[in-house]
Formats: sequence, structure tokens, C-alpha cells
Amino acid sequence: MDTASLQKKQILIVDDEPSILKLLHFILSKDYEIHASESGYKAHLWLEDANFPDIIILDLHMPHFDGTSFLKSIKISGFYKDIPVIILSAADDLDNIVAQIPFKVENYFPKPFNPEALKNAIAKVLEAHTNTYVN
Repeated sequence: MDTASLQKKQILIVDDEPSILKLLHFILSKDYEIHASESGYKAHLWLEDANFPDIIILDLHMPHFDGTSFLKSIKISGFYKDIPVIILSAADDLDNIVAQIPFKVENYFPKPFNPEALKNAIAKVLEAHTNTYVN
């Protein structure tokens, strides 16, 4: 078996709440390689440093460079536009907010969230995304 098949999938988590970053690291790090960023700006710098995650978990409300701006910047990019995104947010009326986003997101969850439901959604998105590259 080659080393590429042994590598964990990478998840970029972008959220300004340290408790959410710690929780997500705790529940996901067994199965995935986690990179956490507390702002859209820092996440963008990480991407520009030749990093390419398999999926992004994104909060919408963050100071300076919010989730909506971050999402727009990656989706209009020719390089990052196909990275799947799951939104995890405490925004009021999240259904309406997501419906108005002009870019594709794979799924979204309101905070507080069910960790098992999020893990299942991540696995489903990664499986579907991997299959699109194989076919």
C-alpha cells in the first residue's frame, strides 16, 4: 500500500470561537488531519501557502474577513472553487442566509450542532467529492 492511500483527508476549520475549534478538533482529529483558523484572513493565508484541504468547515460571522467574504473569495478563485464547504454557524435564520448565498455549499448546520450529524455529513461530502474525481 502506498503512502498516499494512508494519508488522512484534510479539513480546514474556519471559526473565531476557540471552544468550537477545540471541539471540532476533538471530534474530527481521529479520522482527519485538521487545520484550524480563527479568521477568514488567516485561512486564506494558509491556502495561499500551497495548502489544499479536502473540505472546509466555515463559520459565517467572524470579525475582519467574515465567512461570506471568505466563501466568495474561494468560489470565484479558479484554484479553490471546487473545495466543498460546510457552513457551521450561530446565525439567526440560517436557512434564509444560506439560500441567499450565490455559491454552492454542500451542507450547513446551526450552532449548537449534533457532532455525529456533522461527522456523517463530512463523510458523505468527501465520499461524493472523491467519486467525482475517480469517474
